[in-house]
Amino acid sequence: MKYVALLSGGKDSCYNLLHCAHNGHELVAAASLRPELGKDEIDSYMYQTVGQDAIELVAEALDIPLYRGTIKGTAVNMGTEYGARQATKSAAVRGDETEDLFELLSSVKDKHPDVQGVSAGAILSNYQRVRVEHVCRRLSLTPLCYLWQRDQRELLSEMIQAGLEAVLIKVAGIGLTTKHLGRTLSQMQPTLLKLNDLYELHPCGEGGEYETLTLDCPLFKRRISLEEVEIVIHSDKDFATVAYLRIKIAKLVPKDEAFVQMLPVPPLLEDEFVEMQMAADEPAGTIPSLASGKFRPAQLSDSYPNSKRCGRWVTIGNVQRSVSNPDSAIDIHEEVRECFHIIQAHLQKYGLDFSHIANINIFLSSMDLFSRVNETYAMFFGSAPPARACVAADLPSPIHVRLECIAYAEESERDRAVLHVQGLSYWAPANIGPYSQAVVIKEQRMFLSGQIGLIPSNLTLPSPQALSTETALSCQHVKRVARALCEPGRWRSHCQLALYWLQSATDVPVVRHATAKLEDTSSPTLYVVVASLPKGALVEKQVLLHTGRFEVPDEEGELQMQSFSPLFQTGDISGQDGAGYWELSRFPVGSSSCAILCVRGLLDKSTIDAHLPGILSKRVVSVRLFYVPSESSPPVPSFVQDEELPLTLISARFISSRCSDNWDYAICLISE
Repeated sequence: MKYVALLSGGKDSCYNLLHCAHNGHELVAAASLRPELGKDEIDSYMYQTVGQDAIELVAEALDIPLYRGTIKGTAVNMGTEYGARQATKSAAVRGDETEDLFELLSSVKDKHPDVQGVSAGAILSNYQRVRVEHVCRRLSLTPLCYLWQRDQRELLSEMIQAGLEAVLIKVAGIGLTTKHLGRTLSQMQPTLLKLNDLYELHPCGEGGEYETLTLDCPLFKRRISLEEVEIVIHSDKDFATVAYLRIKIAKLVPKDEAFVQMLPVPPLLEDEFVEMQMAADEPAGTIPSLASGKFRPAQLSDSYPNSKRCGRWVTIGNVQRSVSNPDSAIDIHEEVRECFHIIQAHLQKYGLDFSHIANINIFLSSMDLFSRVNETYAMFFGSAPPARACVAADLPSPIHVRLECIAYAEESERDRAVLHVQGLSYWAPANIGPYSQAVVIKEQRMFLSGQIGLIPSNLTLPSPQALSTETALSCQHVKRVARALCEPGRWRSHCQLALYWLQSATDVPVVRHATAKLEDTSSPTLYVVVASLPKGALVEKQVLLHTGRFEVPDEEGELQMQSFSPLFQTGDISGQDGAGYWELSRFPVGSSSCAILCVRGLLDKSTIDAHLPGILSKRVVSVRLFYVPSESSPPVPSFVQDEELPLTLISARFISSRCSDNWDYAICLISE
């Protein structure tokens, strides 16, 4: 695609251009924001403002037009989210410096209407990333952020190896002084790595420790020569001097035809997921056979939309259009709107709205409906939309859409944190659609969107398709999203529930074998075969994580936040008319738990309570019942249709647990 570069002149914005070129994108223009005339630098949360005197030279060296704007706003919105969660509210924040970027890119798009992408050199800053992506979404532009979440020590080495020459033009970190100004990255690398070891200084300056100006890179037609500079001391403190170079005279000079270095590109899979990929190619045991009895489509269920509040949690299950005439059909956009009007009515009953939804599960009668459903779905969410999973299931005719959503009644904005990365990178798939990679509630529960095995840099499935690669990628995506959510020293992620959605029963033993070798097996896990998955993927992984953080009283009775690991239990159940197997994850404190119960035949509630007392209690937040509608399958158990249990029915073609196949149905429960 054709793209515009957000150009600061620093190493990151220039190095990202090399990766944009590597991925086949065409640079047509650059855009940069500067302080008002007469100011060398301002304290901006969004933009590098030092070294602005040389930006024109960087653009000239790239041989592209440069469009400049002035930073008029300030950091009005300093939160982790930008804009409004409600789709009905304005996306803009009046007076915020982010809106200066919107105006600048709008003018660039007017002059270059064929521009589709925006290059940004973000590595670690969620603050900058969220705002750049917000502007891009409003302008229908795709962010290109190939440095995002890269290891900074590796990245620094790669920049030097790729032939990028950048010098420090500002220092503001411990151990950095005016003597380091003007030195190249290659000269500074030993010092930066040493300061990282001693003081955890960010090797690429992501903590604001230093800023750079690129003098040369493989894309430059000419290189920049600094003829005259002046050191300006901004503040001189014992622990960290803040100083920068004022560029008084600089010019472009011819450059020698240098040997073109091979651009270092991170591998598709980390080492542990290469092992998983290899494990998926090994023999995985007996391929399961389908249960006897001819598969038949699901029939229209009597279980209509239902909802329940449990503590601050609200779940709305089995959301689907009302059907008075089974032969009636309506437009898919109208059907989605009707589903959301049902959700809205239930939310309003508890004093909530769409912005409180943390997670949505979408079941479609056909994946051919996906794009059209997305068009209408997007109308109900603003910034920071909920996490979600979407699969095609065998819904009863004439139903084409069924939803389940879980919402949380927040006491403050800090009760909810969202990871909504929309830029193309090497990290994990961008969420181009109206959903987030993850939503964290109360620094405890972490809902992750379903992950298929997309290649992050281009959002395509591996070609030719391979179950082993898709399995490894989907699991790697989950791990990377979880890693980005975790705050070092504060919490870690514990998997409390894992669902593997698959397109074929013959793939179940392969996925089970590959993931059991390398992943944490201490969580309830279910393998469900459905009609199809997004983009024709072979596997989709969906997890619910927990930070393990709970407030517990100390010796003096005051509440203190402590971390715990979940307890994992399994067992078998035998009844007069059936048998079952269960897995349970719970913490030694609190009541947060997840469980799956797989059944052949029928089990009554008293039998289940005898083996799993309280599992079907009033503390249940969500109940999903997976069932195989074949001629020989038993009826849906009546106890799960209890009015006090928020139930969603999901038709499956095959159900497996970690130890057995061909279950008639499985119940997945999430408790408060």
